[in-house]
Amino acid sequence: MIVGVGIDVVDVARFVDTLHRVPALRTRLFTPEEQEMPETSLAARFAAKEAIAKALGAPAGMSWQDATVRRISGAQPVVEVVGTVAAAAAAAGVDRFHLSISHDAGIASAVVIAERD
Repeated sequence: MIVGVGIDVVDVARFVDTLHRVPALRTRLFTPEEQEMPETSLAARFAAKEAIAKALGAPAGMSWQDATVRRISGAQPVVEVVGTVAAAAAAAGVDRFHLSISHDAGIASAVVIAERD
């Protein structure tokens, strides 16, 4: 059963400019592993995290670092949640997330479906 759907788009150039202008944003938004990724990938990860929050109803108090998007070669991206995001997912009865990420023509986008059995 679908609990929620979230979608987000990010202007990659504007996002990268913001990362350069506010360097602390990188550590606030991304896990140490994610921080090492290229900036275009970070824009897509940010869109994914926004989409996750929207799929959960955007509850207050979630930490950006409590949601991680892992990419496994030859497979779909995987959403891993801990802490505040895992608590919000549990409160909504969410068992799993489905994620699609794309970036083209300067735009990064993500769609998330939150589901429960």
